[in-house]
This record gives sequence, C-alpha cells and structure tokens, in this order.
Amino acid sequence: MFSRPSFISDEAIAHAVAAHWLPEIAEIGYLPWGFGAYHWRVTGPSTTLFVTLDRLEPRHTATTLEAAYAGAAALATSGLDVVCAPLPARSGRFTVDVGAGALSVTPWLEGRSPTEAETREPRHALEVVRALAALHRAAPPDGLRAWTPRVGPEFADEVRARTARPWTSGPLAEQARLALAAHDDAINRWTGRYLDLAETAFSRRDSWVPTHGEPHSDNQVVTAHGLRLVDWESLALAPPERDYADLLAAAGDRLAPDPAMVELFALDWRLSEIAEYARWFAAPHTGTDDDHTALAGLYEELTDGAPSTT
Repeated sequence: MFSRPSFISDEAIAHAVAAHWLPEIAEIGYLPWGFGAYHWRVTGPSTTLFVTLDRLEPRHTATTLEAAYAGAAALATSGLDVVCAPLPARSGRFTVDVGAGALSVTPWLEGRSPTEAETREPRHALEVVRALAALHRAAPPDGLRAWTPRVGPEFADEVRARTARPWTSGPLAEQARLALAAHDDAINRWTGRYLDLAETAFSRRDSWVPTHGEPHSDNQVVTAHGLRLVDWESLALAPPERDYADLLAAAGDRLAPDPAMVELFALDWRLSEIAEYARWFAAPHTGTDDDHTALAGLYEELTDGAPSTT
C-alpha cells in the first residue's frame, strides 16, 4: 500500500520480526509498494528481509494464508527455483499473527521488476512461460487450497441493494456508489457468465495444477540468477489459465489456452476487484492516495475492456 498503516507501528513490526525471525535489527523502513498488503525492509547485521503484513478477510483465513506460504516454501524446497519463498519463523510456521493481520518474511532479492515494455518482449515472455510451465508441472504441495469463485450468485443483488441509498462513509463514497449503481446490469451479466464458466472448470477438476494467481510484472523480480516470482499468497490449485492473464499477448503461440478458462479468470479478477472496492468505499475512508487509487481501479474494472458476456 502507498500509505503506511495507521493501525500498527514500525516498532511493533520490528518487535515481531525480532521475536520470530531476526533477533538483531539495525534498521526498519516502510515500503510504499504494491496494493493490497503492507511491506517493510528490515535489516540486521548480515541479513535483509522483505516483510509483509497481510490483512486476512475476505481473501483468506489464517489457515489458508499459512497453507499458501507453506506451499510456496514446499515448492522451493522441491527444486522450483523461480519461487521466492517465505522463511519459516522459529515456530516452523510461515505466518505470525500480530493482531492487525498476519506477518511473513522473505529474503531480500537484489533485482528489479520488469517494465511494462519489457514484459512485452518475446525473450522475457518466454522466460515467464517457462517458469509457469515448471510451476504447473510441479506436484501440488500438501494442504494447498483449491480455487473457488470469489463471488456467488447473490453478488449482483447485493451490490444493487447496497447502492440503493447514498453512502456517507467518506469523501469518495458517493462517486463509488454511483459508478457501481450505473453498472448493475453489467455486474449481473458478468456474474451469471462467471458462474457458468466456473461450473465448466469444476467439471475438469482432475486437470488442475498449482497456480500463482497473480504472476504479473509487479510480482516478477529479474535477478542476476534469473526470474523469481514473489507474493505467493494467491497460490492455489486451479486451471493453468489462471496464470495467463498478463501473458497471452506477449507469449504468442507459446501458449494454447482454453478461451473459456481465459474468460473465466478475466471475470474472476474483475468481479473480485469490484467486490473489494465496494467494501472499501462503503467503509470509512478519508481520501488518501490509496483511496484515490482504489477509485481509479473501480472505474477501470467497471468500464475498461469488459470481458465477453456471450
């Protein structure tokens, strides 16, 4: 997140990291990176860690988040070099409850995320294709959760009911409510198509594979030793097309995806984002940079390049 959390201090994060991973801490700094979780760089005498605070609901429970990170660690242990896996705490678990969420750490990677232009280059696309192919061939780790639809058949009706009256929860609430209300028919169509496609996916459950879930450029790090994928909280068994959203245009004929499954996961992203932004703006907010980014994200999911509903 761009704005540091108001509900937990750097000192509390440093104390938790010291208690569970790195006893001697020389420096901690908040990183305004990404969108959804909070991050810090924590440095010790000879080690630097990348620290993540995940808020659990609605994407996870404590159990499913622990399973995702433990699964990533198991994949790395099995020899899957593309995985930048979390490090176990002294307890052996990969997440630590700090009240405000679940804390995890990974090694600090020396490298950088590719630019949008670089992700469109055939050489980089081929490297990502190979990395995902290796992931999809891997044996599923024990306890790995299976993908399930992010919204149910009642979603459109819930949005319609929630947006029927003005929102007074913050400075951007009414803009968000009006945008949602103006697209209630589209949300209803998208939801129906999404659930139909999900049924098709479930009928092929025996062909599901381990998937990262969000292997876009922000979760790629180019290092001196090759590509690494980070942020494994979305790890789940699913059709392989779950990982193809940002890859299809650049990969050319290196992929042969099922168009129905590509559409499913385009809708999966769109509807889950709409649901998250609806919760965001119905709740108290103050108009931070994160709030404005979220509003722009809502507009994009509602209006830009809507997936097929035929």
